[in-house]
Amino acid sequence: MLDVLAMIEVSWLAFVSSAMILCFAFLVGRRFSVQLPDQRIAVSQPNENGAYLAMWTVAPTLLLFALYFMFGEPLVRFLLASDLPTGFERLTSVERQQYVDRAGQALGLETIPSGADPIFHAVVDRYRALRGLAKGTVLCLSLFLSGSMFLYQLRKLSGGVRARAQVEGGIRLLLLLCAAIAIATTIGIVMSLFYESLRFFAVTPVTEFLFGTRWNAQTGSEFGALPLFFGTVMIAIIAICVAAPIGLFVAIYLAEYAGHRTRAIVKPALEVLAGIPTVVYGFFALIIVAPAVRAVALRMNDMLMALPFIDEPVLAAQPTNALAAGLVMGLMIIPYVSSLSDDVISAVPQRLRDGAYAMGATPSEAIKDIVLPTAFPGIAAALLLAISRAIGETMIVVMAAGQRAQFSLDPTSDLTTITAQIVSLLVGDSAFDSQRTLSAFALGLVLFLVTLFFNLIALRVVGRYRVRYE
Repeated sequence: MLDVLAMIEVSWLAFVSSAMILCFAFLVGRRFSVQLPDQRIAVSQPNENGAYLAMWTVAPTLLLFALYFMFGEPLVRFLLASDLPTGFERLTSVERQQYVDRAGQALGLETIPSGADPIFHAVVDRYRALRGLAKGTVLCLSLFLSGSMFLYQLRKLSGGVRARAQVEGGIRLLLLLCAAIAIATTIGIVMSLFYESLRFFAVTPVTEFLFGTRWNAQTGSEFGALPLFFGTVMIAIIAICVAAPIGLFVAIYLAEYAGHRTRAIVKPALEVLAGIPTVVYGFFALIIVAPAVRAVALRMNDMLMALPFIDEPVLAAQPTNALAAGLVMGLMIIPYVSSLSDDVISAVPQRLRDGAYAMGATPSEAIKDIVLPTAFPGIAAALLLAISRAIGETMIVVMAAGQRAQFSLDPTSDLTTITAQIVSLLVGDSAFDSQRTLSAFALGLVLFLVTLFFNLIALRVVGRYRVRYE
């Protein structure tokens, strides 16, 4: 039985047990409340009583499994490390932990390496038994506490408890907990970035990282990130030059000119672009767009070199280039610009348009002089959010932009970006605390601060230029 429990995922065990307890308690509480005297039925409705009983019954199960998620596996590993056979006391704590890690990997893969000694087999079996024992203990304890809470709350329910108020309080607590988890996750991400970045800056000066012009992090010798910033900004500019006019014109057409049938077809079709995986965009940029850009650049080089005063190619015409990545990235972020701008333009009060028409303005003049200035804060926020999305894009630039850290205003040359280098630095078998790997956290911190800056600007623009209509 313990071996069976050891092989069951904790998440599935928690989900199945919680779902069964929740459904059982709700049905019992609802049926029990129907049989209460009339004067007690008025206190709460049957569904509210069922939800009340289910909420209190499943609470111990959720709490115990949450504690197991946080402390269960470390406790099992601690018990296993302290229960190793005779002879392991000569090992250091780090060596014992590494041995336990190997046993955990063998248990997770359900395969023991060939040539392993009998002691390792015994340790893996003991690990499996301890894990099953821990899961069984949590399961039995949760069932006992849930059963006790079920009987106690069922007794209170017979006394006419105000279930609705407590259920609403439980829902508010759940919503607060979800918000707290989101905030705690954000704080944890930021703190981890800051901590690892400080470790990197303890070895590499901040000025060298921010203003250095040579990047060769793979060898751990040069960490000047200015070429990465240049490539990121250049590709983002190309992308926004594509997305801004197309997205804005599409939004104007959908909000002001398109009929209901056309809008019902075009708007969902555009928003499908936002659901396409970025790796698909990367394949499209690599296979279709990049060769096309290179072919056009080579043709332009031939035309320019035919001139008497040009004797060498003007354009780099690389197989992977910044222009291809920027064009495809611009196509990807068009839905962000068009959808948000469409919503903002549609929210402009109709009476402003009617007033412009009454003064003799044409529809295009009303859009240019009334609608767009009124919707400017929302449009600006949409563009800034699209820029943030472009700066943080990874797969397209990894596949189509190239990997060379350099300064070049030629869009047909290959460049690299912050996100592409983060992927390159974190792939491989290098130590997690090496300077090469820590530089990826420093790049991530810079990327986080840049996107945060653009988001704050968007909020500032919206807050400063927002106009409320009564």
